Amino acid sequence: MIRMDNIVKSFGAHAVLMGVSFEASDKEIFGLLGRSGAGKTTIINILTNQLKADSGSHEIDATPFETGLMLDEDGLFPRLSCIENLDVFATIYGIPRSRAFEALKNVELDGAEKRPVNKLSKGMRQRLALARAILHEPKVLFLDEPTSGLDPVTANDIHKLIFKLRDGGSTIFLTTHNMEESVRLCDYVALLHGGKIVEQGVPREICERHNAMRTIPDMEAVFIQMTGEAEA
Repeated sequence: MIRMDNIVKSFGAHAVLMGVSFEASDKEIFGLLGRSGAGKTTIINILTNQLKADSGSHEIDATPFETGLMLDEDGLFPRLSCIENLDVFATIYGIPRSRAFEALKNVELDGAEKRPVNKLSKGMRQRLALARAILHEPKVLFLDEPTSGLDPVTANDIHKLIFKLRDGGSTIFLTTHNMEESVRLCDYVALLHGGKIVEQGVPREICERHNAMRTIPDMEAVFIQMTGEAEA
């Protein structure tokens, strides 16, 4: 469903990605795990053709219309209400307005449909951004650190929505820097470090390989064990 093969990308003299390769299967939650600034968003931008790689190849088994995006910058219109924001994108996609109400219901914002975005909490904005990403019922959904900065209760609500989308047939490509989140959510993960994929596999199995206590270590502990490099 999603594939990268030997992708290289630099910005000036700074090499960001150095031969990145992985595959994500159909109808799974694929996690890309890495520290902040590791190049996770760059990978999403390349996969969605917002950025051109220097070399290598990539493909997604979905058209642009069948792809949804929830990025760090939510791109919502702050003075418009929740439903007005979704109406704008329903018009762009050429889909019925009823889908906007359905998307709000799916993220449990149907009671706030007339509230302006600038009056929403961060968690509500995250859910509205997710509603916009799923408005057109995409086959492939990219979520760039969707729970970053959220309280545990709101993050748990987002997790439930992600499972619901996966179970409904979507392929989810999720970036995170949280090992515990990847174990809970992901069917398969790739660990990005130093511009390369340093390990891939089932997240709990990766944790067990790098932690003799058989508990979930934090991401930093895993990277230090694999590479000997602490975060600067």
